[in-house]
Amino acid sequence: MNLLKKLFAVFSLVSAAAFAPSAHAQEAADAFIKRITQEVMEAAKTDKDVQAGNHKKVLDLVESKVLPHVDFQRMTALAAGRYWREATPEQQKQLTSEFRSLLVYTYSGAVSQVRDLQVEYKPLRAEPTDTDVEVRSQVVQPGRGEPIQLSYRLSRQNGGWKIYDVNVLGAWLVETYKGNFASEISKGGIDGLIKTLAERNKRLAASAAKAPSKS
Repeated sequence: MNLLKKLFAVFSLVSAAAFAPSAHAQEAADAFIKRITQEVMEAAKTDKDVQAGNHKKVLDLVESKVLPHVDFQRMTALAAGRYWREATPEQQKQLTSEFRSLLVYTYSGAVSQVRDLQVEYKPLRAEPTDTDVEVRSQVVQPGRGEPIQLSYRLSRQNGGWKIYDVNVLGAWLVETYKGNFASEISKGGIDGLIKTLAERNKRLAASAAKAPSKS
């Protein structure tokens, strides 16, 4: 879980700056990741509320800045696997909503920890016309051991890029949840999975409401 928190912390910051497709319609995927990373990491260094772990401030940041740049429906469909096709449109909608909330609640607290990270990028293996690409990088934590290998899967949509999966140290986020989803569905069906996620989100929301900010 600590590893996934680090993953989503960087993932959140990479995604967190405002993005205008009209201004960057021809932007390469790696250029997009680099630009957003630089902009947001600089912002995080100057936001004392985020650095202090102010949960409401961080949660607001994630809700307003991260979500527009993540394809949660595709992410949820991949995590659900073959069961996604068996779900009704309403079940798909509910499952996507609960999965999104789970990721936001679970990892939003890690955003305050990324201000001292450095990101190094590897050459992009893609053609300019590709609409589905992988951006590879590594996150360097000064004085904290080996770099964290980090990759993003992105798709081009309406002239801009959206992230739909993230890999850290060889583990894809979607695959991490795929087994859990299948286990819950085998016990209670799609509705059972939705109920489990909803209950977990309620607990996380309650814990977040009680948690004080760091001074």
